[in-house]
Amino acid sequence: MSSPDIAAILEYTKELDRLRKEQEDVLVEINKMHKKLQATPEVVEKPGDSSLSKLKALYTHAKDLSESEVNFSTLLIGQLDTLLPSGPSGQQRRRIGNDQKRRKMKTDSDISRISPNVRSQLEAWASLKGEQVAARVTPDESEKDEWFVVKVIHFDKETKEFEVLDEEPGDDDEGGGQRKYKLPMSNIIPFPKRNDPSTAQDFPPGRQVLAVYPGTTALYKATVVNNNRKRKTDEYSLEFDDDEEDGSLPQRSVPFHKVVPLPEGHRQ
Repeated sequence: MSSPDIAAILEYTKELDRLRKEQEDVLVEINKMHKKLQATPEVVEKPGDSSLSKLKALYTHAKDLSESEVNFSTLLIGQLDTLLPSGPSGQQRRRIGNDQKRRKMKTDSDISRISPNVRSQLEAWASLKGEQVAARVTPDESEKDEWFVVKVIHFDKETKEFEVLDEEPGDDDEGGGQRKYKLPMSNIIPFPKRNDPSTAQDFPPGRQVLAVYPGTTALYKATVVNNNRKRKTDEYSLEFDDDEEDGSLPQRSVPFHKVVPLPEGHRQ
């Protein structure tokens, strides 16, 4: 088993853990809505009440997360299948002579071995080429996570790695130029599409998110504070952690397409 194989398996398991944690958070919100409707069912009849639409959005989000979990589970199973020995030792010895041919066909065979849904997921990652995404550029062992807006240059379907470009010049002590990174899938979060609000999640007040701080290309932990959004295209009003001014946290407006879910275990 090679190091890239092990790394891919670990990345899949980390992504599964993140998805399950997010599913738990959504389930908590769903249960809150259920209790509210059970206690005051007449609220849905009031003009302007959005309880049912919020509940529908939560169930839609839960469904999407569940489908993503299935996709990543299938990827993980497929990765393990490629590493497990098959057939008796004699058959394995006979394969050795065709090892070079197998290596040449490895990418195609790996892709054909996974389900259409998973292939679609990989194509979706690959389609991010040229797009801006949120990326954690610090290693797992870092004390703090640093998330930046970067541009996707390439996605390798075999290694499941992104090559991205930080288009903003770095500080003087970092060389002052643009920087490239190779990052696993778990370090990348696609932004909602500006011209397609259906790709955006609807974060309720009190939800912690990761958002681009106004005037920068860096993302920080923030809390949704407004309850006046009528459409998915409306801006969020956020309070960023550690953004205190005169003893209080100012509320800052951030476009919906610059707000993403807060990753599990985020360190800031």
